[in-house]
Amino acid sequence: MELVFIRHGQSEWNAKNLFTGWRDVKLSEQGIAEAQAAGRKLKEKGYLFDIAFTSVLTRAIKTCNIVLEESDQLFVPQIKTWRLNERHYGQLQGLDKKQTAEKYGDEQVHIWRRSFDVPPPAIDKTSEHYPANDRRYREVPADEMPVGESLKDTIARVLPYWDSNIAPELRQGKNVLISAHGNSLRALIKYLLNISDEQILELNLPTGTPLIFDLDDKLNIVSAPELF
Repeated sequence: MELVFIRHGQSEWNAKNLFTGWRDVKLSEQGIAEAQAAGRKLKEKGYLFDIAFTSVLTRAIKTCNIVLEESDQLFVPQIKTWRLNERHYGQLQGLDKKQTAEKYGDEQVHIWRRSFDVPPPAIDKTSEHYPANDRRYREVPADEMPVGESLKDTIARVLPYWDSNIAPELRQGKNVLISAHGNSLRALIKYLLNISDEQILELNLPTGTPLIFDLDDKLNIVSAPELF
């Protein structure tokens, strides 16, 4: 089976160097072009999908749509889930990364961004941007509603969904496309390739670039892209 990951194309906030997380922003013009190129590349190489998974954030959904459209597969069923959302960046969401580093120091911001198990400052539950105030998250259990996540927290959110929803599709012999985010995809890659907690912090995924994994019927990796 073939499993293809793609981090969404560049977003408007990627271009502005802002912390994004669960804030819902659009693709930039460059991001749209990246997704179109990815779809054409997959078509040229003959990749055919049976099902696609994406988050409930516009930038990932649009990337998924564009990739499928450009590869003449827009009919493929798409499943949207909050569990594939980007890592929640708490109070940092919407802030300029450079200005945040100037305020708190490069070292502190680096810890918030790149440590494995240290979350950023929590978002206030009275904030208009607290996820519970967004109707797309009304089915999320209160005790699972994030206020800020580390990569470790993101892995704990993503892997149960892999086990319950994505892996069974692969075991049926289906080819799967996952259009998601840097950290939700890092969570899956860490699991699939058995990458250490330390090494996964060095993995940076480019926007709009398909990552292709071949799996056997037991979901062991037959081939994987070079990531480091």
